[in-house]
Amino acid sequence: MTLTVDDLRVHYRTLRGEVRALDGVGFDLADGEILGLAGESGCGKTTLGKALIRLDGRMRHAGGTVTLDGDELPLSDDRAMNAYRFHKISLVPQYSMSALNPTRRIGRMIRELLASRGVTVDTDELHRRLALVGLEPGVLDRYPIELSGGMKQRAVMVISTLLDPSVLIADEVTSALDVSNQQAVVGALTGLRDKGLVTSMIFVTHDLGLTSHIADSIMVMYAGKLAEKAPTKVLTTEPRHPYTRMLIGSLPQVGARYKDKPLSGIEGSPPSLLDPPPGCRFRDRCPLADARCAEEPPVVEIAPRHSVACWKAA
Repeated sequence: MTLTVDDLRVHYRTLRGEVRALDGVGFDLADGEILGLAGESGCGKTTLGKALIRLDGRMRHAGGTVTLDGDELPLSDDRAMNAYRFHKISLVPQYSMSALNPTRRIGRMIRELLASRGVTVDTDELHRRLALVGLEPGVLDRYPIELSGGMKQRAVMVISTLLDPSVLIADEVTSALDVSNQQAVVGALTGLRDKGLVTSMIFVTHDLGLTSHIADSIMVMYAGKLAEKAPTKVLTTEPRHPYTRMLIGSLPQVGARYKDKPLSGIEGSPPSLLDPPPGCRFRDRCPLADARCAEEPPVVEIAPRHSVACWKAA
């Protein structure tokens, strides 16, 4: 396995207390695998991505371990994590403009990053990497404001993978793009994996439809916990967790008329993670909830590579 996450717990400090954004999450990421990470806003998927690279100073590592290529990551030590960031594990952030300095040309930003890591990349190799994501060499002489949204996102992808990380985390990289740019970015991501510039990938998104086109497997999260994880085809055609079923049922289908197949939303809201309720965190919204749901369900492997945290699925 490239990456193993075991019982990971991450809290945010706030004036009202600590938000338990991740509460005992565990999973494996195999060599060459693209894992889709899905769920509604606030489920913890972006927190998980940032926690793996320790990129947010507000986070507190409250427990659990992350092992990457046989090494346990020092998640509680920001300085020690510098040895792994970009080299072993890297992140493409949701908003590319927040990652690009508007006062510097793309080429200068790349040179400064490489210099800070004591690494050199020759011009031909850099041009090859730009071509892999559909960018011309002239992009290096441009400022971020001179690039379209899709071009900025692909430029950030090049920067994030310059040191050939084992794991690349793509955090909502298509959320602000139109459909044609989404296709270009998704194609560029899979190209980076297929060309061996990254070993494995975590694709964070709220769009299950898009995830099913890129991911080998999908992990659905709810309220800071794992709900279900399975190979993509299995999860999209045979979901076992009620939340996964309702999430898929809320998606519009091409060619289906609303009067024939109305969209079914999920009533209610996720619980507050300042003081999460005992038992299954989905039970107040779940149509199948019963007395057993007052106890927290374990994550059970019901079939090879298919894990579910639900009493009804076990």
